[in-house]
Order: sequence, then C-alpha cells, then structure tokens
Amino acid sequence: MGSTRPSMQELIGRRRRAGFVGRIDERAAFRRNLDLPPEDERHRFLFHVHGDAGVGKTFLVRELEQIAREAGALTAYVDEGAGSVPGAMTVLARRFASQGRRFKELERLLTAHRERRHEAEAALATGGPEDPEEPSAGSLAVARAAQVGLGMVPVAGAFAAALDTDRIAQGADRLRARFRSQEDAQLVLSPERVLTPVLLSELAGAAGTAPWVVLFLDTYERTGPFLGPWLHDIMTTDRHGTLPANVVVVTSGQHPFDIARWGGFADFMADLPLGPFTEAETRGLLADKGVRDEPVVAEVLRLTGGLPVLVSTLAETRPDDLDKVGDPTATAVDRFLKWERDPVRRAAALAGALPRRLDEDLFRSVVDGPADQVGALLAWLRGMPFVSERGGRLQYHDVVRAPMLRLQRLRSPQGWAERHTRLAEAYGRRRTEAEADLRTDGSWADGSWADEGWRELRLGESYHLLCARPRAAFPEALADVVAACAHGDDAVRPWVRLLVEAGEDADAEAVRNWGADLSGALTGDGLAGLLRLLLGRARGDEPWRATAWALLADALARDGAPERALEEYDHALALDPALVRAYRGRAVTRGGTGDHEGALADLDRVLELEPDNPWNVILRGEHHRLARHHDAAVADLSEGIRRAPTSEFAWASRGAAHERHGDLDTALADFDRALGLKPDYAWALARRARVWRGLGDQTRRLADLDRALALQPDWAWIRCERGDALRVNGRDAEALADYDRALELDPGYASAYASRGVSRSNLGRHEEALTDLDRALALHADYPWALEMRALVRQRSAERT
Repeated sequence: MGSTRPSMQELIGRRRRAGFVGRIDERAAFRRNLDLPPEDERHRFLFHVHGDAGVGKTFLVRELEQIAREAGALTAYVDEGAGSVPGAMTVLARRFASQGRRFKELERLLTAHRERRHEAEAALATGGPEDPEEPSAGSLAVARAAQVGLGMVPVAGAFAAALDTDRIAQGADRLRARFRSQEDAQLVLSPERVLTPVLLSELAGAAGTAPWVVLFLDTYERTGPFLGPWLHDIMTTDRHGTLPANVVVVTSGQHPFDIARWGGFADFMADLPLGPFTEAETRGLLADKGVRDEPVVAEVLRLTGGLPVLVSTLAETRPDDLDKVGDPTATAVDRFLKWERDPVRRAAALAGALPRRLDEDLFRSVVDGPADQVGALLAWLRGMPFVSERGGRLQYHDVVRAPMLRLQRLRSPQGWAERHTRLAEAYGRRRTEAEADLRTDGSWADGSWADEGWRELRLGESYHLLCARPRAAFPEALADVVAACAHGDDAVRPWVRLLVEAGEDADAEAVRNWGADLSGALTGDGLAGLLRLLLGRARGDEPWRATAWALLADALARDGAPERALEEYDHALALDPALVRAYRGRAVTRGGTGDHEGALADLDRVLELEPDNPWNVILRGEHHRLARHHDAAVADLSEGIRRAPTSEFAWASRGAAHERHGDLDTALADFDRALGLKPDYAWALARRARVWRGLGDQTRRLADLDRALALQPDWAWIRCERGDALRVNGRDAEALADYDRALELDPGYASAYASRGVSRSNLGRHEEALTDLDRALALHADYPWALEMRALVRQRSAERT
C-alpha cells in the first residue's frame, strides 16, 4: 500500500523553495488553519499580513499561496495592478482560468463592463443628454445632476465623475436611460452590484471542486481603499449572496487592519505582523546562499538591521570576502551593490531605478553601455531580488529604489536631469503615438484625456519632467491636475499621488507639499475641495483658472447646489468669455432649475463658439422642447439628426416634441426610429406609450411601459406612467402599487400623489384620496388636474355621507 506522505527530499525542497527562510510561525499558523474545517471555532477565514516596506510581505504571501496549492486549494493573487473592484475580479477570473477553472459568466460580464464603459465615455465625451421628464421636482434635480455629470458639460471626464457612484447614483434616471439595458446601466454605474453576485456564484462552483479556495490580496495599502469596503461586504453580509465557507482570504499591506471596520469580527481573523528577520533567520538565509564567512555575515547583519529585502539583496551577491568594509557613511546603494564589481552592471542597476516602472525601451533610453548588452543587462536586473515583474514591467522595491534615486540626484545633478529628460521624451513619443491611434480609431475626445492608456503615458512624462526640472515643470503639472479633474476622482487621484512622489524623489519640497495638500483636500471634500484649494492658492495668471472654476461649478451642480454652481460658472466666464464648457454647464444647470430661456441663451453662445459639434444643436433642441418652443425644437432636432443620424436621443426627443404637439403619427415614426437604433431605450419606450395613449391603444401603451419598467425598475416617472395606464384601464388596485413605489423613489413627486389620490377614490378610499391630493397641491399649487380631481373627490365623499 503506497504512502501519500512527501519524501524527505520534497520537504527539504519546500523549505528551500525560492530561497525562502524564516517566518516559520506564520507559515505554520496558515498551514494549521487549512487542517481545520470551517465549522471549527479555531478556523480563521481571514489572514492579514502587515509590516513596513521591505519586511518580506510579498515573499510570505507567495509562500502561503504555495502552501495552499500543496493542500489542493484553488488560489488567486491580486495586487495593486487591479486598480478597482472590477479590475480585481478580472485578475481573479484570469488566475482561476489558469488553473482550469473558468468563470465564464463573470468573464462575459467583465467584458461587457469594459465595453459599455468605453462606449459610454466615448459617447458622453461629446455631450449627449438624456431627459427624465417632468413633472417631478425630484426628476428635475436628477436631470440637472445627471446632465452636468454626463458630459453635456461636455467631456468624458464629467462622466468619469458620474462613475463615482457615491455622488450620482441617487437619482441617476437620466444617466441610466443612455444604456441599452438595465444591466448595461448598472455595469457602468454600479458594476459591483452586478458583478459581485456572479463572482460569489462562480466561487461557490469552484469551492465545490477543491478543499479550499484562497484569495490573496497583496499591496493592500493601495488596494484597501476600494477593496476594503467590498471585501467586508461580501464576507460579513449576504447582500450580494453568500461566500462559500471553504474560502480563505489573505490580505497583505503596510498597515494593520482597519479596527473601525473589522474590529467586531476579530474572532474569525488572524493577524500576522511582520518585523525584521531575527539574527537566526538572517544567518539562515545567508547560509542558504552560501554566505558563511563570519566577518561577512556580521557586516550584513550590521548593514541591514535584518530588513529582509536588504538581507536578500546582499545575500544574492554571495560575497565570500569582506575586504574593506568601506566608509561607515557609505550610502545604502553602495550596500545593495557592495559586492557587484562590474561597473556596467552597477550603473545599469542605478539607471533602472529612475523610472517608476521599467521596460526594455525605457531601459535603453537611460542605460549607458554597449547597445548589444542592454538585453543581457536587463535579464540580469530582472533576477535581482529587489526587482519584481508586474504586467510585463519591472518595478524596484521602494526600500531599494529610494536611496538609488537619492544617490544619483546628489552625485550628478546634471546627469540626473539629463536622464529624466530622456525618459520624459520617451514617454512623450509614446503619448504622441497613442494620440495618433486614437484619432485613427475615432476615440479622440477632449485631447485624449478620456483614454486611460493615454493618461498613464502622460503621467509618466510628467513625473520625469518634474524630476528633471521641478520648478519649470510644476505649472504644467498643475494644469494637468485640473484637466484630470474633468474625469473624476479615479482620474485625478494618480496625478495627486504623482506630485507627492515626484516631490519626494526630486527633493522638491514645494511640489511634495502641494501633492500632500491636494491629497488631503480630495480625501476630505472630494473634487470640489481639491478645486477650491487650487483656486485659493492660484496667483492669478494661471491659464487653467477658468476651467477650474467651471469644473467646480460642475461638481456643485452634481451635488445639488445649483445656485452656487451658477455663481462659479459666472466666475469661469468672467475669466474666459469663450469657455464652451462653462456655457454648456450653466445652460444645463439653468434648465434644471426651470430657467429654460436662460439655458437657451447660453446654448446659442455655445453654438457660436462650437458650431460643428452636433450635440450642441441637439441639446439646444431638447431645451427648446422643454420650454415648449415646438417649431424651434423640431428645427434644431432635425438639424441634429441630419448631422448625427445615429443619435437615438435626437430621434426620441423630436418624437416627444411631436407627441406634445399632437402630431402622433410623426411622433410614432420618430420613436420607432429611436428604438430601432437602441431597442432597450427605456425613455423612448415610455414616451412612445404616450403616443399609444393618444391613439387609444391601451394594450400597446401598457406593453411599452412594462418593457420600459423591466429595463428601469427604479425610475419613478415610468412607475407613475404605468400606474396611470393601469388606472385608465380600471385596474386601480394594481396602479396603487406603482404609485407607492414611485413615491418611495421620489417623495416630492406631485403627479404621483395626485394620481394615487384618484385611484384611492376610485376604490372608495376618499379620505386617503383627499390627503394625497392635498399633498400634490402643496407641492404644486397651480396644478389644474389635481384641483379638478380634488373637487370631484370631495363631491363623491359628500354623496357617500
């Protein structure tokens, strides 16, 4: 009978794997946990590894992953390359697929998420609006917020701000109506809500095929801000479904776990704090690399203080002779490369530290040496323990990179500036090429700021310009911060971090302080706080001030402060009377407050300044429609359709204008065309239902409303519209359910109160009906139909008594 126990050689191999020495207690605790069933109270579902940079967190996490795989687990490793919750899910799906477990439905939705987001950004960058329709005051507020946030301002950046769903998800009727289906809207606006249940379902399937599923979330100090709340949600609530009991999560970062969030769940967590290696562990690692000479070992102990990344770096060079220790004030870089005697390699290691992330092309632009040796030097560098590879690019450990940068800056300021200039030029060439590609494929919008890849190249270029000449590059960097603000928190955050990093690396205190202050403002008060700080410190001659005022106005409008927003638009236009963004944003904000004439005046100016953008004339046509200028609305919308014949919004808006004017056949043709372009266009379906009402076809009216409500179940206006259709068909009891839901969604919806009052009266509940009608008139005193219905209900009530 064969034994399943590993051999002595296998066990020794495991202990020596990847040169891993030490962390015996941490590894043992994790291994024991996998021997305990989930039902055992000693079992822990969450491990958190934490400690300062350089203590070997990632090495330990990788070792724990190997231990998990040896126990038969399916594993997935995620680090800061993910960038978002959907990004993390993408990595998880990829990791499981590599082990033969495809998350097919999740992969499909992730692909759809990326496609829909790209489509939405590209479309909204030019300013296409949506209309949640009257008469709800709440809907008008939603329209204002969504229009400003959607790019009617217009740029994809305002839409990126809309993707920060903490701001705009409450009442995003207008935004949701742009998408083909409810799923498409949620995939862009609230992707976690759609994707998380699917991930949990996929994990449940995977958990049934393996004893354990272990998720490793590394560099948690960077991923925690977006993964932390989500992870807490899926592990401690069943809001999105249930997590299989045989799932274990390992997080790893510089900071201890958030007690405020996780403190109540300490009984299912294990805390693994890491410090420097003990002397025994350091000696063990050195011995494993063949470093046993006592003077050399003692010197390594002295120089490294047991910091694992430094111990590993020095051990990798396998020094066998101390020779001269050198000046005790020698820099940390000399210690890292102390026993590397090849000057070409030493210089290459220093040059490779200059970019934040390194690839072969960047390496060639800064390394000094024969061109035919670059590949070999990069291969050598890739094998150094302080270099890791992520996404095809190399990245130095912070503990090593920082002193290497300081050494080069201090040793040769001119050489430092020249090399960073060369790197900036390399990034600039890539950026230019990316711009050409974007123009070719039609994605060009707002100078490419809508494209995440382009922004990444611009970040690299700006970092190296700031390092080369901080004072000269800083004004342009601030202008880039403002430009990034147009694309939301996710876009501007890397620019703020860039200022901190460049200021630190170039020892430019002013740049570093600006970055820290902007970071604090963004964290505390969002984009509005950051923009106020920028404007408060502006000297008065910065060319970006007008744009910053307009962006601040956009943020205020999204946050439901239209009066203040209008003041800031005025500030922007006082600085730049030709700023299209400010006129368009002010127009949308004025329209949201009911000032359609003021909005139209602004849009006239927009068309003078930017006559070739078809969305401008479509937007003006829409505001003419809202102002009930029928002929002007039809003229503008027809011109918009001529210029942009695939604009489903223009067709639907013109259909709504014809319907209101009583031209029902023409309206029906326009709505049919809009729905031919976008079959799941909820707003067009609901508005076409009004045409069916006018034509007396109640069956088709209800069919369109049912379909629209299936697409947008949380749209108060459609709920009320369907309630009205049911009421007209004598189905008052069913209508009440729609009215109740409409008022839950929008408590200030006067029409829903009035309609519910009539249905309640039809059911003999006259006192409740009068309460509803009184509420409708309190919200909208000049409401003829509500006045008429209240008189009728009073008469019914009197007759009953």
